[in-house]
Formats: sequence, structure tokens, C-alpha cells
Amino acid sequence: MKKKNFLLNIKKNILLKNHTTFKIGGPAKYFFISRKKEDLIEAIKWAKVNKVPFFILGSGSNVLVSDKGFDGLIIKMKNSKFIIKNLSLYVESGVLVKTLVQETGKRGLSGLEWAGGLPGTLGGAIFGNAGAFGGEIKDNIIFVEAIDKNLNIRKLKKDECRFSYRFSIFKKNSWIVLSALMKLKNGDKKTIQNIARLHIRQRKERGPLEYPNAGSIFKNYNLKKAPLKIKEIFKDVIKTDPFPVIPAAAIIAKAGLKKFRIGGAQVSEKHPNFIINLGNAKADDVRNLINFVKKRVKNKFGIVLEEEIRYLGF
Repeated sequence: MKKKNFLLNIKKNILLKNHTTFKIGGPAKYFFISRKKEDLIEAIKWAKVNKVPFFILGSGSNVLVSDKGFDGLIIKMKNSKFIIKNLSLYVESGVLVKTLVQETGKRGLSGLEWAGGLPGTLGGAIFGNAGAFGGEIKDNIIFVEAIDKNLNIRKLKKDECRFSYRFSIFKKNSWIVLSALMKLKNGDKKTIQNIARLHIRQRKERGPLEYPNAGSIFKNYNLKKAPLKIKEIFKDVIKTDPFPVIPAAAIIAKAGLKKFRIGGAQVSEKHPNFIINLGNAKADDVRNLINFVKKRVKNKFGIVLEEEIRYLGF
């Protein structure tokens, strides 16, 4: 995109509550939709030259935006190309994960059915190594293409991505995921689609999806960190896949915080690791509720919960 055209496509004072799944967030000073690699690089260059902070936004899940908004440039990723060939999937970062689950499933290709109902884009899933129902996005990765802080394009093999629980080299270094090549397996179309539908149904049954939310607020608690007393208290809820954890939802529930509310933000009764927007929640309501939950859990169990969501504009 030529510089003149790029400037014409920058919008101003766009309300971010309309671009987040929490339906919370004030205006972005600048807002730009990136549909291809060249657009993205031009936007970042513009931000650097003008000394404007920038933030990469996908579908707007997993993020809490301040009511003051963001005094910088939001780059919304809309690069949506994907190619399925044999047992390989090439996909750009702006593609919704649910689209990939649908498209691979209807072709009888296995590997992503665990992500049935997972919100967000492929770029966000790779950035935070999203996972559910025993699967993680890293399981499918062959390589990832990303932009580093110096605007160099890097192509990293799976082991170079340093994936671990809700972590990657992209998250550590604030690199921007552009695309990925992923591996799939042949399977039975009906079985694959049924598994994906089951997970979608389970998310709806277990999660408060009727309210705006950002997904899981906290990471599950690594069992290795837990003293014997805590292991005993939570022995009936320990999950072992992909590694032993105490679910954050169980910890919050045990702390007596189901339905606890600050302003328009409430700990979900259905799934206590979700905070829901009852309709008029402010960002500070959510932030204060998160801090309250962390304090209560630490005082009651000595457990330090770590956020999975990201904060913007605070």
C-alpha cells in the first residue's frame, strides 16, 4: 500500500468496545485494518516514525481495554488467506480459529477438532499457545512466520517458537505472528465434526457465553507449585492433560467467589474463571474484580493466580 493510501485508511477515535468480546473499551486515537503483510509493515513504520505506540488486535478476545481507550494505533488483523493442500494447512494470522475447525473438519482432516468453539484468530492462538480439551495449537505447528521488533521477517520452526503453557517466543518478545504452516491428519469426517460440535456444546454449557466476556481470565495453577496441603484440598479436581494443573475455576469457586460482583462485572457462576459483563461494566470494574479475586485466593490458599488476559490502555 502506498504511503498516501495508507494515511487515508487510518481512522480516528474508534470505540474499542465495538472490537472486543468484553464489549468494553474507550476510543483508539488511531485505528487501521491490515489485510496483508505490506499493510502491516507500513503501519508499524508509520507508528515508529511518529513515535506512536501500537497494539495488534485480532478478534478482541483475551484483552481488557481501559475506558480511557488507547492513545496510539490499533492495528486490526484482517489477513484472512488460508490454503489446505493434502495434509498441510497454510493460514494467515487474521483467520478465525472456528473457520479453520469448520474447513478442516468438512474435509475429513483431523488435528483441530479440540478447538471447536475457541474464540479468536490464529495469530492470537499462536501468540498465547491457546489450548483446550487436551489440545494446544503448538501440536499442529510446522513453522510460524513473524515480524520482530526490527521489522525483520522471521520463519521459525516449531521448536524455535518455544511453546509452553500459554506462552511462546512471540509473546515473550512481542513479535507479530503473520502466518503459519500446520500439519493435519486424515480422519473420519463425521467423527471429526462430531468431536468439534461436542466441544462447542461443552463451551456453551460450561461457559457464560450469553454475556460478553474475554474468555478465561487466569491461567490454571501448575500442580508442581502446589504444597501438599493444596494438593489435598483440590485432589478431586486436578486435571492431568496436557500436564497436571488445578483449574483456576475450581480455586475461585472454593474461595467462595461465584457470582461475586463489582459494578457491572461479575464472577461467573457457571464458570468462575470467566468474568462477565452484565451489560454496563466498566474496565475498572473488571480490573478491580480481578485484583479482588487474586487477593482473596492468595489469602485463603497462598496461591498466586496469574492472568491470561492482556491489559491495554491502563
